[in-house]
Amino acid sequence: MDHFNRRNGVLHAEDVSIARIAREVGTPVYIYSTATLERHAQVLKAALADLPRVHIAFAIKANPNLAVLGVLARNGYGADVVSGGELKRALAAGMKAEDIVFSGVGKTRRELQLGLDEGIGQFNLELEEEGEVLADLAHAQGKVAPAVLRVNPDVDAGTHAKISTGKAENKFGVAIDRAPDIFARLARRPGLNLRGVAIHIGSQLKELAPLEAAYRRVGELVAQLRAAGHTITHVDLGGGLGVPYHPGEQVSSAEAFGAMVKRVTAGWNVTLMFEPGRFICGNAGVLATEVIWVKPATGHPYVIVDAAMNDLARPALYDAYHGFEAVEPSGERFVANIAGPVCETGDTFAMGREIDLVKSGDLAVFRTAGAYGATMASTYNSRPLVPEVLVSGDRYAVVADRIQAETIMGAERVPEWAR
Repeated sequence: MDHFNRRNGVLHAEDVSIARIAREVGTPVYIYSTATLERHAQVLKAALADLPRVHIAFAIKANPNLAVLGVLARNGYGADVVSGGELKRALAAGMKAEDIVFSGVGKTRRELQLGLDEGIGQFNLELEEEGEVLADLAHAQGKVAPAVLRVNPDVDAGTHAKISTGKAENKFGVAIDRAPDIFARLARRPGLNLRGVAIHIGSQLKELAPLEAAYRRVGELVAQLRAAGHTITHVDLGGGLGVPYHPGEQVSSAEAFGAMVKRVTAGWNVTLMFEPGRFICGNAGVLATEVIWVKPATGHPYVIVDAAMNDLARPALYDAYHGFEAVEPSGERFVANIAGPVCETGDTFAMGREIDLVKSGDLAVFRTAGAYGATMASTYNSRPLVPEVLVSGDRYAVVADRIQAETIMGAERVPEWAR
């Protein structure tokens, strides 16, 4: 469920007309709904409420906007970060350092030190050498770093290959059969409190079976580690719950997920940690765009919009589907291709899709754009960086400016000898 609905035939974000935002802010523009963010945050918390000890950390990579993070911080969410920049964003948004989990396969020594300096709640270790370096850094300062070891269970998440993270050939975590020996060596290191294990098998999972299989493997590992004398107090189960992109698409509910977790983890006696991203913010955002041209072509016409692959990269990267609809539809439909103005054949959002009939100057939106949208934007073709708007009830605010080419060029330097 989201809070993007029609009133008198015009699409609104909560109580604000998208046509008004487009008129006052310009297009393309990302628009987020506070009510949707809050609802999804609370639905997941409620689904996990029966578990004895729970920590929820929003995966900042899905949507790092400070205003969005502030909404989630007020709803009791911590942060799952994968870079020093994301760590700084989490703190700037009001998230507590002890509620921050530092994930990621390529944490630098400087980033590890930043996490120690800020006193974050947990490091998710991706390899043995990383644990050794973290232990040495912490011990040199008289500190003990809280950490878990991320394991790779070799479970196929059944999602797109580029967002699958739990198969043997993926770059994340250590092989689960090697984990006991690595855990034992790291657990002996001064400066490191290795208190558990972590797992994350992929993103946009529509079914629970792959997650349940992975969790059961982790449960077996926890029992094995305890039998070897290790104290296990935390298990990070990652994120990955999917959202519906296609009309009528079925995905697992938060309630079904919570029931599965409760069943599988019964008797573990640990703090369970979760890292949702897309599930919280995916349906909480749209990308508003204006139709530039409807271009006749061999076969279907091309609807050329002012949003492009640099604003919303998922279709070009993953052949991802985003619903497309007119802000003020006439009721007529036609079959068309949807493309942006970037000078790449890959700057295409849909081919041969039945959509609302639109013409030059009409407004439209790409749906389910609140996750992996603005965060992946670029300035390719020297296009401005897309702005972001947050709506709450009948008011809205620009929460990220449109960054123009002139501003971007202002950060560039031409040395005297190159002129």
